[in-house]
Amino acid sequence: MTDLDQTLVAGIKGYAWLPDLRRRHHDRPVPLRVLGRRAVAICGPEAVRFFYDESHLERHTALPHPVVATLFGQGAVHTLDGEAHRHRKALFVALLMNDGIDVLAKLVGESFDEAAESWRGRSPVTLFDETALVIARAVTRWAGIPVTDDELPKLAADLVAMVDGFATPGPRHWRALAARRRRERWLATKIEGVRSGDVIAPADAAITTIAHFREDGEPLEPRTAAVELINIIRPATAVAWFVAFSAHALERWPQHRRPLRDGDDEFTAAFVHEVRRFYPFAPFLGGRAIADLTFAGQPIPKGALVLLDVYGQNHDHLLFPEPYEFRPERFVDRPIGDFDLIPQGGGDPRTGHRCPGERITVALLGTLVQRLARLDYHLPPQDLSINLSRIPARPESDVEIVVP
Repeated sequence: MTDLDQTLVAGIKGYAWLPDLRRRHHDRPVPLRVLGRRAVAICGPEAVRFFYDESHLERHTALPHPVVATLFGQGAVHTLDGEAHRHRKALFVALLMNDGIDVLAKLVGESFDEAAESWRGRSPVTLFDETALVIARAVTRWAGIPVTDDELPKLAADLVAMVDGFATPGPRHWRALAARRRRERWLATKIEGVRSGDVIAPADAAITTIAHFREDGEPLEPRTAAVELINIIRPATAVAWFVAFSAHALERWPQHRRPLRDGDDEFTAAFVHEVRRFYPFAPFLGGRAIADLTFAGQPIPKGALVLLDVYGQNHDHLLFPEPYEFRPERFVDRPIGDFDLIPQGGGDPRTGHRCPGERITVALLGTLVQRLARLDYHLPPQDLSINLSRIPARPESDVEIVVP
């Protein structure tokens, strides 16, 4: 076992932490200590299968409080296990894995087109911030959440803050906590308004569905319903990270712009998957062993944390040859398996803990990268470096563009 607690090292190394540890252990499972607890780091398709087996691990005791308090929210579906998780997850599957995705993608595309027109002739605009605003406008409309144009910039900033501050102490974390408290109160009031009839929303909208969703015959407590509504709109807004990464990729490898501009849907899908694979977003995922277990010869005692190395797997040379080269063509004619490409988790999103919003991420990013490739813009001098010790990482400048 790595005797010294690795928590500080993880904070310093960020995305490189687990890959470096695993490399020193010749890619075998790594016993270690983190947050004062025994833990084992694992990676690979078989590790993903092991990790998502409900007879092996539970989630509700494994998620650190700072992550729950900022990113997911107290009582969120991510904190549930077993039948409670499956029942709540069905709500998300119904909302996030149906034909409504195409409607949302269309709204996001229209919102981007409108915004891009307003960028023309201006001083540099920050693509990350503008994209977050574009998506927040579209996803709240899609979800049936009434929000005014004046309210929208603060809402978009709060949704970004919840993602940006989940994995770090200090000011980013404090902003995330304040943003979550503010938006939970705001949306709990909206939920109560839908139930009373004071807030009018379409019958099939996310806010209506969540407001009337029942567990054990009772509607969700308004604050919990607000938490889950945030878990619909926050991940969509987080696609702004991948749009900034896409702009970074197009600047470094401009040969990919033409097929995107031409609307090649097969290449667009491949480009989207390569952005999600190549660039850093989720570093790892955690669960807790519910019994004494063994994986690949490594004992895992009951109660130990099991850390799935997401970033390491997405850069595994056995799964993705030359993993540190940006090559969208690797995903042309390649089916995406449940246990190989795992930027948003692994397994079956309909029943397991894989993010059911992954299809929305893929759809929105595909819509936006085609528009970005068609947009006539240039990048002024700026710092496009990506600091892998910062979680979640993003280009230092957030990608400033000038649209003539």
